[in-house]
Amino acid sequence: MRIELQTHQRNEPVDITSQVAEAVRDSGVQEGICYLYCPHTTAGLFINENADPSVVRDIFDKLNELVPHSRAHHHLEGNADSHIKSSIIGCSLLIPVEDGKLALGRWQGIFFAEFDGPRNRQVIVNVK
Repeated sequence: MRIELQTHQRNEPVDITSQVAEAVRDSGVQEGICYLYCPHTTAGLFINENADPSVVRDIFDKLNELVPHSRAHHHLEGNADSHIKSSIIGCSLLIPVEDGKLALGRWQGIFFAEFDGPRNRQVIVNVK
């Protein structure tokens, strides 16, 4: 299954927890693994707190501080910072499935991290 996303900003976190949970429910798998993969070189996936939006904002602020958008890179397309941020965050996640549900912690959510938007994006979801 694929989750289709439309991002609206250059750097944007998108909470995809509900879409992933729906994919797990639809799979019928009761005990297993949910594998998520981002097939984009300027985006990524991460798990962190989704109760307080300031946590994710702090993560993005720190990434922008560490790797600012700049033309002072070797990659000439102007999005080298996006590739670097994607490499830091990573492109895949494994989440246990227990009793037909994602085994996330109480405050955890699943985020798609856009670093070169706005764009049409996808996340591949495989539940086994």
